[in-house]
This record gives sequence, C-alpha cells and structure tokens, in this order.
Amino acid sequence: MTRRLQHDGGVNGSNGDSADGHRPPTRTGTGRAGRVRMTGKQRREQLLDIGRSVFAERGYDGTSVEEIAERAGVSKPVVYEHFGGKEGLYAVVVDREMQLLLDMVTGALTGGHSRELLEQAAFALMDYIDTSTDGFKILVRDSPVAQSTGTFASLISDIATQVEDILGLEFKARGFDARLAPMYSQMLVGMVALTGQWWLEVRKPQKSEVAAHLVNLAWHGLEGMERHPKLVGERQN
Repeated sequence: MTRRLQHDGGVNGSNGDSADGHRPPTRTGTGRAGRVRMTGKQRREQLLDIGRSVFAERGYDGTSVEEIAERAGVSKPVVYEHFGGKEGLYAVVVDREMQLLLDMVTGALTGGHSRELLEQAAFALMDYIDTSTDGFKILVRDSPVAQSTGTFASLISDIATQVEDILGLEFKARGFDARLAPMYSQMLVGMVALTGQWWLEVRKPQKSEVAAHLVNLAWHGLEGMERHPKLVGERQN
C-alpha cells in the first residue's frame, strides 16, 4: 500500500489572497502597470512551485518562509494562510513527488516477460529523475519533518511493494522460495534508486545505456542465482 503524507496544507487555500498579500504587477493592454488578483487555488499552486524549487536548491533547513514569500511577491502571512508554515508546504511538496514517482513506476509495469518488466521499472525511475530533477533532489534528502513516511527509504519501500508480487511469481516459476520476494524486491529497487542518484550528478552515459546495464546486472544475477546461497568467507554467521 502506498504510504502518503496526509497534509492538506492551506488554512484558507480555496479563497483569494489575504489583505496582507502583495500581488505581482502585470502589464495591461495600455502598457501601464496593473495588478491581477490570483485565486486561492492559483496562489497555492504558485507557492508550491516556488517552494519545490527552493527546497531542491537549499534543502529543508536552508529554506525560509521569507524567501518563498519574496519570490512569490507576497507577504509571509500569505504562506501561513495557505500551508500553516514551511513544514506544511514541504509536506505537500513531498507528498506530490512521492505520488508522481509511484504512479510513473506502477504505470510503466504493463506486463510482458519478467525481464521486460524489470526494464520498465528501471526506465520509469530514470525518466522521473530526468524530468523531475528538483523533485528527486527533495526526495533523496532526509528531513526531520518527513520522518518515517517521507524519507527516501520509505519511498523505496513503497515502490518495492509494487514489484514484489511480480518477483514472487518469477521465484515460484524457478523453484525459489517466494517468501523471499519482498527482500529481493527491496534489493533490486534500492540498486536502481542509488544508481539514479549517481546518474543525477554525472548524466553519463545516456539514460537508455544506464537502464540496460542495470537490467544486465539484475537479470543475469537472478538467472544464475543459487537456491540456497551460502557464505564462503570466514564470517559464516
């Protein structure tokens, strides 16, 4: 089951800006500066977009309500009005990013051969990193606000849960203990996620090549897997 943060955010998110809020100037048809009043929904989305960008750039601790308000062209009370403060805004941003990534991964698993499913899952995560870089940067940072339900580890666990049934069927077909599928799904998804963190910084080689190598390691590792693996070094226990 997907574990999501349950922050609704705004106190008066459906209304327009408070009287304390400054509204950014726009140009009228006559060329004179004017002001356009945003609806509550429009302002909320603007603050989420700006907050997402600042959190990705500076992290949770380095982000302030003052900076978010300044970039939005409003006063601090407007941010508090919509989200109750920095913590509420951050929680909604994380919740949205977690759901987006989960939707991309589960939506990519359209069926076919088990190796193809593995490719689809790897590509989905790489696509998310490529198209939602700011969101991924936020997710891989641990925040005291997110705690156990908003950390990258919990997100990996959610994704792994989506693929463990598929892996369980593969285990049964090969004569392995299907009860180990949840553990192996954590291993596989964790490998892909950590590789994605590395690729985010270097951007080489290209995405399709990274996905191919990920699948190469994961698939051929599964193909040659022992049913009852044993350690061969000194540490047997």
